[in-house]
Amino acid sequence: MQDDQLPGASLGFHTRLSHLGRTGRETLGFVNPPVMRGSTVLYPTMADRRAGMSKRYDQALVYGTMGSGTHHALEDVVASVEGGTRCQIVSSGLGAVTTPLLAFLKAGDHCLMPDSVYGPTRIFCDTFLSRMNVETTYYEPELGGADLLDRMRGNTAVVFVESPGSHTFEVQDVPALAEAAHARGAKVLMDNTWGFHFFQPFRHGVDVSIQALTKYAGGHSDVLLGGITVADDANWRRVRDTALALGQYASPDDCWLALRGLRTLGVRLDRQMQSGIEVALWLSARPEVLQVLHPALPGAPGHALWKRDFSGACSLFGVVFQPHYTPEATQALVEALSLFGIGASWGGYESLVLPTTNFITRTAGSGRFGGPAVRFHVGLEEPADLIADLERGLSALREHAPQAATNP
Repeated sequence: MQDDQLPGASLGFHTRLSHLGRTGRETLGFVNPPVMRGSTVLYPTMADRRAGMSKRYDQALVYGTMGSGTHHALEDVVASVEGGTRCQIVSSGLGAVTTPLLAFLKAGDHCLMPDSVYGPTRIFCDTFLSRMNVETTYYEPELGGADLLDRMRGNTAVVFVESPGSHTFEVQDVPALAEAAHARGAKVLMDNTWGFHFFQPFRHGVDVSIQALTKYAGGHSDVLLGGITVADDANWRRVRDTALALGQYASPDDCWLALRGLRTLGVRLDRQMQSGIEVALWLSARPEVLQVLHPALPGAPGHALWKRDFSGACSLFGVVFQPHYTPEATQALVEALSLFGIGASWGGYESLVLPTTNFITRTAGSGRFGGPAVRFHVGLEEPADLIADLERGLSALREHAPQAATNP
């Protein structure tokens, strides 16, 4: 049996990552499928062209922007990981956010967004959607279903969720929010990048799941890609038609790299989850730290919801320092680190760090944690080496603390 004929639904996660999206003997026995590049698609006869156009809706081959075998292989694997039926690959994680928003919103509609949402998503709502006469209201991410109903209007078409928030890690009660949204006829769109594989969106009421495949799927910080996954055919056609109308197209070379990255996603996620928890636990015991914003840690904000809805955790989390430390002191900590690069994104093999205090926008009153915060991404380095590096960073933090705090 060829790999593309395997019964994917019955296979385990690691097995699916190893085998799905491969074409077996069709590629002369090579393990990985080739990269298919091209714009023009030629057919020997009009009958053959009509046959190409009549293939499965999402895999008709008429022109390059409709995708190639490389795109379709990646889409099939991502859809399987997400527990959906179809996936649309787009040019970036932000493209995976904006495309379904444009698919399900029109002039005069209302959109509900969590206050903890990814910054570029907020910018898109406040600029592009605003110019389209779509109004966005930001709600507290911890809101329950009943309270969400109070925020909904007759024209609320989309309820967006991002759980956990990618800077401050609020875990949302997605099933309750989805139930409330559906009761009023709204679609639920979820940025599920943090929960890739660990949160199965369609089991919890989500209509459209959004992935920044740039991150854990690629795994090496060298591609920009997004994925939009659905489980319902009507939603699929809205997403697919909008992506094609926008000319959303991803490089087949980047798709091939992401497909290769997915083969090792399972082992990387497992390793980075364990390392991230080890580093987070160490930080939580430090006197300089007020709290660690890691949903997998007992006692952390959102832990109960995480334990109920997630099967694991990625290695991105936040740390809130004691209130007597200034944001400038946390920046000194960041600059003292040698194994943590100062940079955006996450999900690659390398560890990263970014201050979040004074760098994120909130308009609904959420995001107050009692002290300056820093976001950490734990890569594939040895946890002991990362902890030693953090020791040096905490020393720099203390050196920049007010005198009264360092010498009580």
